[in-house]
Amino acid sequence: MKNTFITTIWLALILLTTMTYSIDLLGMSGKATMLALLAITMLKSQMVANYFMGLRNCGTLWRGIMLGYFLIVGSLIAIAYLMAAR
Repeated sequence: MKNTFITTIWLALILLTTMTYSIDLLGMSGKATMLALLAITMLKSQMVANYFMGLRNCGTLWRGIMLGYFLIVGSLIAIAYLMAAR
């Protein structure tokens, strides 16, 4: 049963990666596209941390640290992009 769940998570990661690649192939750009790509990347990062790094079974402190890290880095990337787009 656990292998099926992990395989489902892996397939979801492949699907999300394919979505981001397709956005590039379509030549989409702009603030909304950047925010969508950033959201997908943060979702994928959280999935990897929870399911493949084993943080899903850890205490809330470690999960909170990783979530905080993803939010801070993602926010800084968004701010840098938006400041450069002016």
